[in-house]
Amino acid sequence: MSSFEDLSIVVVNYGSSDLLRVNLAPLSRSVDGVRVVVVDNFSTSAERDVMTELAEEEGWDLLTPASNHGFGGGMNRGVARAAELGARFHLLVNPDAVVDERALGALHAAVRDDPETMAAPRILRPDGSLWFGGSDLYLDDGRIRSSRRRTDPQARLRPWLSGACLVVSDDLWRRAGGFDEDYFLYWEDVDLSQRVIDAGGRLAVLDDVTVVHAEGGTQKGGGHVESGEAKSATYYFHNIRNRLLYATKHLSDADLRAWRAVSRRVAWDILLQGGRRQFLTSPQTLVVGWRAHRAGLRLVDAELARRGL
Repeated sequence: MSSFEDLSIVVVNYGSSDLLRVNLAPLSRSVDGVRVVVVDNFSTSAERDVMTELAEEEGWDLLTPASNHGFGGGMNRGVARAAELGARFHLLVNPDAVVDERALGALHAAVRDDPETMAAPRILRPDGSLWFGGSDLYLDDGRIRSSRRRTDPQARLRPWLSGACLVVSDDLWRRAGGFDEDYFLYWEDVDLSQRVIDAGGRLAVLDDVTVVHAEGGTQKGGGHVESGEAKSATYYFHNIRNRLLYATKHLSDADLRAWRAVSRRVAWDILLQGGRRQFLTSPQTLVVGWRAHRAGLRLVDAELARRGL
C-alpha cells in the first residue's frame, strides 16, 4: 500500500453528504495516511449535523463556516487547513467525483515528481463518455472548447484544468494565490489555471489516469461543456457573468472590448447548452441570462473606466 502522508484530499460540501459517504469514504478508508479535509459550506442545519457525524465516523477534518463561501472560498479554507496539518500536495475534488486508489496514486506521483505542474485526470461520465480531457479558452471571443477540438494552430488560446478534480503542490498553490473568491462558483478554475502559468507553473492532463464524475451531482450542469440538458439558474448566471469577470482581470484593452462586443451572443450560446425546450418549461431562464449579462457588462464597463478607456 502506498503512503500518502504528504497528500491531502480537499472537498467542499454543499448539501452533498450522501455523495461523500458513497464516493469519498471508501477511498479514504483504503489508503494510508492521506489527510481528508471537508469544508461544509452551510446549506441547512440538518445537513450540518449529518456532515458532522459523517466526518467523525470517517476521521475527516471538518471545517464548518457559518455561511456559504462558494466553491473557491471553501477550497481556499480547506487547503489552508490541510497545509496546517502538514500536507505538501493537495487533491481538490468534487463530492460527485469517484477517485480510486490507482488514480490517487498516479495523481500524487505526478505532482510529487514535478511540483511545478498542476495536473488533472481525464474525467469520464458514468456511461464512460469523456466529460473533461483538457479545455481551451479562446481569447478572440471568450468561448470555451475541448482541447480535442483544436483545429487552428494559430488560434490564440489559454488551456485550463477543471476544478472538479485537480492536484497541485502547496508551494505552487501559494504562489498562484489559490482560488479568486470573486467568482464564487464557476470560472475560478479557468482563472486559477492562468495564474498558475503566470506564477511559472505548468498544466497537464494525465491521459492515462481517469476518474468518474456524475455531472450535476452537486450543481446541475457542473462543467463548461455542452450536454444538451437544462442547467440550473446558478450555472447560467455565474458562467455568463464570470466570463466577463475573467476578462476584466486577465485581458488586454483590445480583447476586453472584443469580449464585450460579442457578450450577448456568447451569453445566448451558454443558455443554449441546455437546449431550446427549457425556454418553454422554464422561461425564467431567459431572465437569469439577461441579468447575468447585464451584471457582466457592468463589471467590464467599470474596468474600462478604471483603465481610462
